[in-house]
Amino acid sequence: MQSTSELPEVKTLRIFVVENHADTLLSLKLYLEDSGHEVRTAMTIEQAVTLLPKAPCDVLICDIGLPDGNGWELMPKLPKGIFAIAMSGFGMNADSARSRAAGFRHHLLKPFKAAELDKILAQAIAELQDRDRP
Repeated sequence: MQSTSELPEVKTLRIFVVENHADTLLSLKLYLEDSGHEVRTAMTIEQAVTLLPKAPCDVLICDIGLPDGNGWELMPKLPKGIFAIAMSGFGMNADSARSRAAGFRHHLLKPFKAAELDKILAQAIAELQDRDRP
């Protein structure tokens, strides 16, 4: 068993979610907030490009299918260095590869289980902690 000093420190992530389906956006926002994270949202690429620079984030969770384009087109318009997660109903290998090529670290197939997202967010926390170490 690990001693308390060996346990990873809990970190609140600043998460920005881009999702055009209102119920999905609300459910994801509430889940993430209940998990202790700060959450900002947008429903379109235009909103994300406007709001994201004003709301620094550690993690981007972005739907691929958006009303004014797609998440793949959004990535080059955002600040570099964001731990980005794509989510989509598009689940072909080519879709996942396209997400990675666009800069997403992961491609979650909707509907996904909370445990899948939690595992990816734990990876983001670990990477942030490693980056913050002297």
